[in-house]
Amino acid sequence: MDKKNALRAGAVTAGTTLMMLLMTSPALALTRDDGDDPGPGLSIGETLGLYVALPIVLFLVIAGLVMVGDKSHKQQNQA
Repeated sequence: MDKKNALRAGAVTAGTTLMMLLMTSPALALTRDDGDDPGPGLSIGETLGLYVALPIVLFLVIAGLVMVGDKSHKQQNQA
């Protein structure tokens, strides 16, 4: 009985996934919308700087500020 329910659930999931894939329309990325004015693309360095380096630097700055604030709070309690 348990095997039958698992098979039925798998069939329903596969069928639903297949229908969703068949019913979706393409993104139409090549068709421009009214008022669409894309700028120049980013280079590899700009992309890595914006999406990799900048978040890491921001994390380190925020973590550093939290650590400095935490250490000063501990020093006041010990005195």
